[in-house]
Parts: sequence; structure tokens; C-alpha cells
Amino acid sequence: MNLYQKLTQAQPFFLIAGPCVIEEYAIMKEVADKLCELSEKLSIPLVFKASYSKANRSSVASASGPGIDDGLEVLQKLKDEFGFAVLTDVHESDEVEKAAKVCDILQIPAFLSRQTFLIQAAAQTSRIINIKKGQFMAPEDMHAAAKKASSTGNEQVLLTERGASFGYHNLVVDFRSFPIMAESGFPIVYDVTHSLQRPSIGKVSGGAPEYASMMASAAIATGYVQGLFIETHPNPAQALSDAASMLPLNGLEALLIRAKRIKETIE
Repeated sequence: MNLYQKLTQAQPFFLIAGPCVIEEYAIMKEVADKLCELSEKLSIPLVFKASYSKANRSSVASASGPGIDDGLEVLQKLKDEFGFAVLTDVHESDEVEKAAKVCDILQIPAFLSRQTFLIQAAAQTSRIINIKKGQFMAPEDMHAAAKKASSTGNEQVLLTERGASFGYHNLVVDFRSFPIMAESGFPIVYDVTHSLQRPSIGKVSGGAPEYASMMASAAIATGYVQGLFIETHPNPAQALSDAASMLPLNGLEALLIRAKRIKETIE
């Protein structure tokens, strides 16, 4: 069974989790240790995520990551040490080949979800492709985004809901988007923490992670979500990126237990 089959057939669901951006190795290792512990304890397949570069920043002064070479080196080291699959964002077509040598899943960020050449370049690597729904897109628009990837012959596609723009500085999740996106035939992921952002408030984005467990549980209860995407950090207030929306690492277990119980109840 390959990784895509393992994830899409996972029960109760699979988890994509890690810090927003790659930080010093001690922090990355602390997060990886805890995620592996929870994955084994709760029998939830894990994909570790972190970005080597964050191209979409609220301010020029915002931390954007260590860059592709140093960042991929960290991800490879974590992969070798812990044995999990890894995911990272790609922003330009010329990043794809290098990222695919290390990462099992290449993620198309929400603001780039209409970029045909980027999606196709990522899909041509034969890696799993996770396309995040743009905040400006309707859920049915993701069918076309998925076809851009599958047109290359790569059917290993995930589609992720991360909320839609709701006026200024706010996002809202339309839970109808899960079944609508699922009509594409591809598995659906719910990005819990990014959907709770309050984008670009001043020089940084805000967030409301206190609602993460409720939103994750509600998404799982629809019956259409096969994976949860959660950014987490031992001390979010000190995180280099998305400090206001990341879930504290010590709060993740309770969220996963609650979501798992709901999934088991609806089956």
C-alpha cells in the first residue's frame, strides 16, 4: 500500500501537522516527538508539515523561513530520524523538482490555487499534491483545480478547505463545501488552524485557536473529511509565523480524541 492509499483509507482520519515555518531543530524535534507519540497512541496516520519559505506574508518584516536549501535539509533530517512522510509548500515551478526529492506531498498554497503551471509542475513529479482552496474560490471551483493536476496522469490529489473571505480580516467555513469538493472524487482535508485566522490585521494575521477543537469536530461530523490539517507549536506566542492561530502542542491530543470519537460515532 502506497502513502496515498494509506492516507485515503485511514481510519478514523489522517493528520497533517507541524509548525507553520521551519524553526530551529530543537523545536522541530519537540513537535515531531509529540506528533509521533500521538499518532501511535491514537492510531492516526501522520504527515509532518512545515514550510521552508512563506511567500505570502502580511509585512516585509515578517519571518519567511530559512529558504529552500536549508529548509529541505531540516525536513530530510526529520524524515530520516522519525520515519514519517513530510509535506511542504511550493510557490514557483522552479522549486518543485528540488522539493520533490525530499517531500512526499507538495502543497499548493491557497493564494496560488489557480496557478495552472505550478499545479501541473508539482503533479508531474508523481508526488501527492495537496491543493488548498483559495479564500476567493467557491468549493466547486476546486474540481477544475484538481483536473489540472490529474491531467498530468497523477491521480494522487488532496483538496483542502481553509475558509473563505468574509468581509475584511475574517474567514468563514461553509460546511457545504466538504460534500461539494468531494464530488471531484478526491479526498478532502480540513485546515483547522488557517480557517481560524484573521488575515492581515496590521502587520500580522490574528487568529482564534480556541475554536479549533469545535471546528475540527464539526468538520469530521459531516462525514466528508478524511484528513485534518493543524499547525501546532510548543509555544505559539514565540512562533516565527502564524503565532496567533497555531494550536498549542499540549492541546492537540484532546482535539484529536474528540474528533476520533465523533468519527467512530457516525460510522
